[in-house]
Amino acid sequence: MKKSFLSVAILGTFIFLNSSNLFAQNKTNEIQVSLDLVNINNDRVAVTIVPPKIKSDETTFYMPKIVPGTYSEDDYGRYIENFKAYNAKGKELSVAKMDENSWIIKEAKSLAKVTYLVNDTYDSESGSEFGKGGIFSPAGTNIAEGENFVINTHAFVGYFKDLNELPYQLTITKPTALYGATAMIDLDKSESVDLYRASRYAELVDHPIMYNKPNFTTFMVDDMEIILSIYSPKGIFKAEDLKPAMEKMMQAQKKFLGKVNSTKKYAILLYLSDYEKEDAKGYGALEHNTSTTVVFPEAMPAEQLEESMIDVVSHEFFHIVTPLSVHSKEIHNFDFNTPKMSKHLWMYEGITEYFANLFQVNQDLITEEDFYQRMAGKITNSKRYDETMPFTKMSAEVLQKDYKDAYLNVYEKGALIGMCLDIQLRESSNGERGILDLMQKLSKEYGTTKPFADDELFDKIVSLTNPEIKTFLDTYVGGPTPLLYEDYFAKMGVTQTKIQIPGNVFLKGQSPYITVNPSTKEIIILPGIELNNFMTNIGLQGGDIIKSIDGTAYNLDNIYDMIIGSMAWQENAPITFEIKREDKEMQLKGTVKIPMDEVDGYQATDDSKKALREAWLKG
Repeated sequence: MKKSFLSVAILGTFIFLNSSNLFAQNKTNEIQVSLDLVNINNDRVAVTIVPPKIKSDETTFYMPKIVPGTYSEDDYGRYIENFKAYNAKGKELSVAKMDENSWIIKEAKSLAKVTYLVNDTYDSESGSEFGKGGIFSPAGTNIAEGENFVINTHAFVGYFKDLNELPYQLTITKPTALYGATAMIDLDKSESVDLYRASRYAELVDHPIMYNKPNFTTFMVDDMEIILSIYSPKGIFKAEDLKPAMEKMMQAQKKFLGKVNSTKKYAILLYLSDYEKEDAKGYGALEHNTSTTVVFPEAMPAEQLEESMIDVVSHEFFHIVTPLSVHSKEIHNFDFNTPKMSKHLWMYEGITEYFANLFQVNQDLITEEDFYQRMAGKITNSKRYDETMPFTKMSAEVLQKDYKDAYLNVYEKGALIGMCLDIQLRESSNGERGILDLMQKLSKEYGTTKPFADDELFDKIVSLTNPEIKTFLDTYVGGPTPLLYEDYFAKMGVTQTKIQIPGNVFLKGQSPYITVNPSTKEIIILPGIELNNFMTNIGLQGGDIIKSIDGTAYNLDNIYDMIIGSMAWQENAPITFEIKREDKEMQLKGTVKIPMDEVDGYQATDDSKKALREAWLKG
């Protein structure tokens, strides 16, 4: 992030001399926000916020400490600079910064506006693996003047104490060459200004926007409009390239969901980062009720990007069920600075992740064996965490030190809880009803505007299903008892076995076949270990230095590209390595032989349970 005291002073003078009309106090009962994406100040965006008449002698302005879906304290106030408050005559009011995310404004009855500058977060991710040490990229921001703006609105717009339930009006001045993709409706038809309205602060921050040169496509899924917008810095990927896979997937999701339908427009915002620069490193996605922001490296092979998009976007899209249609008061009345967390991450994230896998086998996008393999992988991953930790306790305390490291288990054991509950429901109803039926009933019971009380959810689920579900929830979700997955699979006629899955040519599990000489940046095949059949087939030996593969040179600077690229290699495809062995450069030619790893898996073995199994996977 670039900082300059002089430029800040100049900007403040410019606002004072040329924007006197903004000093008039806001006579409406709404918060008026302006973002300037044209006059970028040292990689920072200027924000102006005009509140309605404040009746107290002082007020507090907040930037979020945490936002829904991240379950981490990120302190967005640390990216704010030069915060100032003015009265209607342009006089600067006294401001005291209380902590990382809050400012107390004196003489608040005369407050006409506040102004500040926003730094982006992607610049600070250099060297942070998968966003560790910084803000998770899909929840972060990018400011690339005239090129791209990732506007996660929670990082640009704050709120005044006790005024966050008021309507918001957001005006964005933008370069005419850039298009803003969002699920919101632009109420200004000019090419240089976008105007959006939201009923309250929570609704505004639930709608991200991404600006870049037009690279988007739209399609309809029943009566829902989908917009897919992509920022690809090197122009490698076009939105139309991913449209067929996204459209097929989302059509299948809507068919799977049936009557659950909570939104008319949905935005998929895909930012592809340049791994070799100071850019986003936290790959994945963040859900919003009507949107998802996604970050992946642009170096990903097209096939792998498509597969990854199917996995992450399908998960995020299923959040239209929960927490959009089914959520607690803690979610509905989310406190962005002193939040009380809900106990039900097992449902918000776990069932959502389970649906993201179940619908694919249900709609014939993957095979039954693929589905079992995915669940087996989640079982393996879940065992890295404390299996006796009650999920409701972890969820409610997820921001605390003793529990936050267990959060990622919501995508592993959380999904498995969803699977086992689904199996229990199917068995109890002779295959007629499962977890989708339960979520449809909960959605009808509550909906987007009616939250439930956290402590009442289990009883509500039991009232919609049967008494034995109470035992399941109390024992395996609210209690410390580990799930016996083999017992639940057995209910569907599925048993454990060993299976072969494709491995990575440069890694065996978590153990690499390669290393790097830090002084020369050369990539070296590890000496003294047993190599996989790919390497022996090509003729590679321990100690060989990899110079290039199929004409592309590799070293430490782009080793990630090499590993990611290898995931798209096809069996028996021709391949050429340029190597150095004992100071002699050599060329090795051969064909790709994908190594196979033996792992725990599952397969259907009991045909007497076939009808019940079909109801589970295809019903």
